[in-house]
Amino acid sequence: MDVYGSEMSIAGWRRLIDEAYSGELGEPILNVDEARGSHFDAIFVGGGSAGRFGAAVLRSLGGRPLVVERWPFLGGSCPHQACVPHHLFSEAARELDQAQALQGRLWYPKFDPTAASVLELVELFRSQRSGPHAHMNWQSAQQLDIESVVNAEAAVRDARTVCAAGRTFTTDALVLATGARTAMPGIEGETLPGVFDYASFIEDLDYEPRKIVVIGGSKVAVEYASFYRATGTPTTVVSRAEVLTSGGPALMDDDLRGFVVEQMHSRDLELLEHSVVTRILGEERVEGVEVQTPAGRRVIDADFVLLGTGERPNTASFAAALPLTYDERGFVVVDSRMRTNIDGVYAAGDLIGPPLEMFKSRRSGTTAARNIMGIAAEFHYDDIPDFLHTTYEVTWAGLTERQARERYDRVVTIQVPPLGMAPGDTPLPMAEGSMLYGFTFPERTGYQKCVIDADSRRIVGIHHAGYGAKDAFQYLHHLISRPEGLTIDQLGDMNELYISSDYFIGYARLRANQADLTSM
Repeated sequence: MDVYGSEMSIAGWRRLIDEAYSGELGEPILNVDEARGSHFDAIFVGGGSAGRFGAAVLRSLGGRPLVVERWPFLGGSCPHQACVPHHLFSEAARELDQAQALQGRLWYPKFDPTAASVLELVELFRSQRSGPHAHMNWQSAQQLDIESVVNAEAAVRDARTVCAAGRTFTTDALVLATGARTAMPGIEGETLPGVFDYASFIEDLDYEPRKIVVIGGSKVAVEYASFYRATGTPTTVVSRAEVLTSGGPALMDDDLRGFVVEQMHSRDLELLEHSVVTRILGEERVEGVEVQTPAGRRVIDADFVLLGTGERPNTASFAAALPLTYDERGFVVVDSRMRTNIDGVYAAGDLIGPPLEMFKSRRSGTTAARNIMGIAAEFHYDDIPDFLHTTYEVTWAGLTERQARERYDRVVTIQVPPLGMAPGDTPLPMAEGSMLYGFTFPERTGYQKCVIDADSRRIVGIHHAGYGAKDAFQYLHHLISRPEGLTIDQLGDMNELYISSDYFIGYARLRANQADLTSM
């Protein structure tokens, strides 16, 4: 189907996407200017956030990009199966958490766990997800002037040739942005009905889970487990190591992680750490899991299992044609300019490894585009702010306290609750999102820490669990990462919109005038 120059509306795109995704429309959808031929300045294989944003930047710099995407829409897995549903579920988890904690108080009725449905939230998302997809297709074609082939598999023939939709396209540069998928752990019974990963959970769930086991201690595992438990569904997490100590969350501060884990325990989310699922039980569908724990073998009743066991890259469309260099986990190796070992071939997004986050995908795609267009650009994605959701927003940037003490001679911290004080001893940090908890369950308001190199007075790490502070971290991270950094005195001199969800500015004022900094 050729839609180039058709001025397709968002509603028209939504109709096409729904028809294609249901199988009603099986043909590729081409938005290609035939008059300009089939040669491009760059072809982006994969139309997720890396490919779409990269193509937009390349076009804005005067280049001609082509995006090839197997799904009938641009935007990738984030709005379709990953971060957008995860944020919907996290918002529901926060609402449900408060409803359970405050039931019978104020205006909150008695909590009815049968009224909170995992399936209902999944069905709500599925019914509306084509809206954002349609917007991105329309925006890419009408506003960004990006040419694309969607609803078509790409086949990379060599570093300058891509085939799709029965056509052959050539290019000066190739950007691989094909994403990743769940790494199957190889457990007996993992193919039984009732075993899901984050993608099949969205696509295939057709019943209300009664008892849930989540395998893995990753961000995905903890985030989805927290949502399931918030609905009132008994949930157990089984992790080989301590949860949130692998991948990106390995940079989580020890005290921040301690608060997060303690709060999960307080909500009756069972964590079996240093434990291994040896078998998923069931005949025709999941009936339970067999777990080897430090205390011995245990069988857990379950009718739903989620695999949160990490991800592996999607390389099928190009692996045979391109002798690329891969790391030990199979991700494509790139330098800080997103260049692979093959001249003119770049890679971006989840394909190049953790952190598997939208902001890293977007920036890696745009970094590749700038370099293709002759603008020297680098992206060091080992130093970015990070976050996860439980029933809290959990966000961090910079160094942990432990890392700071390994690097600097004198380190001080400003934290709430203060060192040595239990969370329930103070209602702080209390702000929008936690005010009701501050006056009812002060131990639930949150946790914050600011890490400072006392000699230079520079802020070197910030850590937060609570509500409403996440957006501030992207700006604070920029400030503390600059060559000149950000001192506690400069932080304390900023204006704050009180009551602010991050206490860093207010508390910095209390220490900014101290000549010899001490912790508080």
